[in-house]
Amino acid sequence: MTAVNRVFLGLGSNIGDRMKFLQTAINLIFQKVGKIENISRVYETPSLGFEADDFLNCCVEVEIDNLNHQELLSKLQHIEQEIGRKPKTSLGYESRPIDIDVLLIDDQIIDEIDLQVPHPGMDHRNFVLFPLSNILPEFKHPISGKVLKEMLGTVEPITPINQWLKNPIKKYSFEMLNYLAIEGNIGAGKTSLASKISQDFNAKLILERFADNPFLPKFYKEPSRYAFTLEMSFLADRYQQINEDLAQLDLFKEFVVSDYDIFKSLIFSKVTLAEDEFRLYRKLFYLMYKDIAKPDLYIYLYQNTDRLRENIAKRGRDYEQEIQPDYLERINEGYLQFLKNNQEMPVKIIDISDKDFVSSRRDYLEILDKIQESYTSVQPQH
Repeated sequence: MTAVNRVFLGLGSNIGDRMKFLQTAINLIFQKVGKIENISRVYETPSLGFEADDFLNCCVEVEIDNLNHQELLSKLQHIEQEIGRKPKTSLGYESRPIDIDVLLIDDQIIDEIDLQVPHPGMDHRNFVLFPLSNILPEFKHPISGKVLKEMLGTVEPITPINQWLKNPIKKYSFEMLNYLAIEGNIGAGKTSLASKISQDFNAKLILERFADNPFLPKFYKEPSRYAFTLEMSFLADRYQQINEDLAQLDLFKEFVVSDYDIFKSLIFSKVTLAEDEFRLYRKLFYLMYKDIAKPDLYIYLYQNTDRLRENIAKRGRDYEQEIQPDYLERINEGYLQFLKNNQEMPVKIIDISDKDFVSSRRDYLEILDKIQESYTSVQPQH
């Protein structure tokens, strides 16, 4: 089955606290399905096809990871049940606390028993077309070829009510944050997390350029021979990258997130270098470190050694497959010692040994909650 990237949903409620049910549905979609990109205005319309209280309707755009359309449908049905929708007792339409219809999935055309996309009734329903026009004004029906303006002209006009639904992602406010560093051992998932945060919160992304380092494969084969050369090349590259990327302001980005902090150079070098080499390296490091911008918040992703080795094996980089457990453990000890002694920047250690934030949205949001708590706690009090 084809993975889903973007979906448009129609939401409706005509029982009880209708706005509350709509907001609860949006919150649960955010928690269980994907990022809410856009929410339309809310429209009130009479029940269609049966006599009952009026509906409140809206449309939402959702960005989705790691779901196919049947998994998406299943999650939406569970959300309806969680809010209180009961199985139908008759063949016709019934009142319900929440109704979630899949209107569009990317540019797909789906014709299955339990799912038809585009939704077969959408092009003649004003309570779908008008909310959809708020968030997808350029819509063109993939089957009929009709554009949205043309379809709107065939239905009775409606106007939105003076109430708005909230996007759950707004609870994560990083507006006072300039620079967030995500750190961790080899295979901890720091690049994946930094990339997801960058995408979800419009942050400028800085990724370590380790793949371009010609000494890394050589180091894993002959550590003692290439350690000093490797660490010096990493230090120079990290110093240059951080200075350049932080100096280049991006007016269209909210803040900067990176998948490393330059202090990792000292942590790794202490493990890899001989004592005399490390003393020289440390002098050079601190000459450069004093001029480097420090993160406003430093997140360390802790994973146990077994999980690290699983992740390293899964991503399949040939030169990493010979990394020994004791090397990972020494790197982890180096990080924890640094974090214990660090007084210069706010630090948060998050244990993700039993988490899979790439596949599990719940795990991802739990990590975001912890980052948000840490960020809020270090803000100055007025």
